[in-house]
Amino acid sequence: MSLGSAGENGSLIDEKKLEKYLVKGYLPTIGIECHVQLNTKTKLFSSVNNDARLAEPNEMVSAVDYALPGMLPVLNRDAVVKAARAGKALNSEIARESRFDRKHYFYPDLPKGYQISQMYQPIIIGGHVDLPSGAKVRIHHAHLEEDAGKLTHFSDYTLVDLNRAGTPLIEIVAEPDIHSAGEAREYAEGLHGLMTYADVTDGDLYHGNMRFDVNISIAKSGEKLGTRIEIKNLNSFRSVERATTYEINRQIEQLEKGEIIKQETRGWLDDKQKTVSQRSKEDAQDYRYMPDADVPPVILNPEEIAEMQKNMPILPSEYRTKFKELGVDNSVIKVVLSSRNSAEVLNDVLQKDLKSAKKVANYFGEMTEEAWGAEYNAGSAASHAIHRKETESTRYNKMIDEMVILSKMVSDSEISSNAGKEIFVSLLVDSEGWIDNGVEVMAKEKGLIQSNDTSGIEKIVDEVLATPACAKAVADFKNGEEKVIGFLVGQVMKASKGQANPSLAQKLIREKLQ
Repeated sequence: MSLGSAGENGSLIDEKKLEKYLVKGYLPTIGIECHVQLNTKTKLFSSVNNDARLAEPNEMVSAVDYALPGMLPVLNRDAVVKAARAGKALNSEIARESRFDRKHYFYPDLPKGYQISQMYQPIIIGGHVDLPSGAKVRIHHAHLEEDAGKLTHFSDYTLVDLNRAGTPLIEIVAEPDIHSAGEAREYAEGLHGLMTYADVTDGDLYHGNMRFDVNISIAKSGEKLGTRIEIKNLNSFRSVERATTYEINRQIEQLEKGEIIKQETRGWLDDKQKTVSQRSKEDAQDYRYMPDADVPPVILNPEEIAEMQKNMPILPSEYRTKFKELGVDNSVIKVVLSSRNSAEVLNDVLQKDLKSAKKVANYFGEMTEEAWGAEYNAGSAASHAIHRKETESTRYNKMIDEMVILSKMVSDSEISSNAGKEIFVSLLVDSEGWIDNGVEVMAKEKGLIQSNDTSGIEKIVDEVLATPACAKAVADFKNGEEKVIGFLVGQVMKASKGQANPSLAQKLIREKLQ
């Protein structure tokens, strides 16, 4: 028996490529559907503001969204443009003719009793997403549709908020080319990068700008695909990975007990780190799809499609290729590419100076929430800079120049690496107008200039080494304990109030003790 899952023509995929994915002898097969909220100014079929993140419930709703009698939808052309640009990022074909259909089902947050979607003739056809690991996930199609509203459940009642009703979405349906939880997360991250860099969505996962439905089945080597389980509405990369891992192991455990897996929809409980059953699901649901007579077909010629797709921003894969010459760790590049803003800043520094760009990349790589606080992570801090690029290009360009100067000051030991980080963030956020003053003035005013006065530092070193507090460390170093050198340098830095060049201090300490 051969290992594999059904390929494009029902054939089995090369078993050697899939062996690494086996979990306790079972092969997971995973397909992901992603709802992407388009960042248009207005909704898909009404003129209401599309961004309701800070709005009160039912504040951004029109008669069209309420589906009052006689109200007719009018297609938002900008949603079609965004879809065409999304298709470009997905390496897809844009349909010359696409049509809208009515998907009928009853739910309290769906006033019309049907959702306007694209069942039979979607606007985006085929495509693929290339992952940094080298894997490729094929796209079956992506279609335009309106979102439903939102239900908030309480102990004995439920409230309906229709702010989200009519929000334009594209639903991206991937082929089941994924076979591990790690790859599922990598695909979700890659898709998020493509959609945000192409500027078709804000990509705010917390507010549901992108939501992932993960379909998982498992099968023994050489067997046909197992029963599919769908996990709905995952809104973080971590939850995609953890929910997938949990569900694979849950299904294996169930099969090992001789139990049958029934097709169903499950939800992810992040606080309990487990999936739970929500409803059983048949293979074919009768939504009574029918053409929507109120929305005419979308007819596009090649010239119109080209016009919609022109001037595409640089996408993550192109940035990744550009940043290879920096020679920094892949984890650093991953942090930089997690935000289009930080990637753009780094790219602009790279065009000025390679060494400076390497320093900036590493600073971005260290700008985690744990290290800097939530407001200074790589994306949010860089967004301040990009805002200046859009509104004050002269000051943005000066900021890029100052980053090159900053990098050289660190390389020349005029300031410490930690001081460089502090100034770097000050430049990005510029809350005190430091860009106009420049990094040299900033370093002096903040007292961050290091002393390279050998005689002055040597005097401090002599005083520190003679103190009783350092006697044991001195003895340990002479006995071959290298690690105590950090403690001794720290004492010199403390005595110099942070002004001594630590490299020079270490050099002098070694000379004194050897």
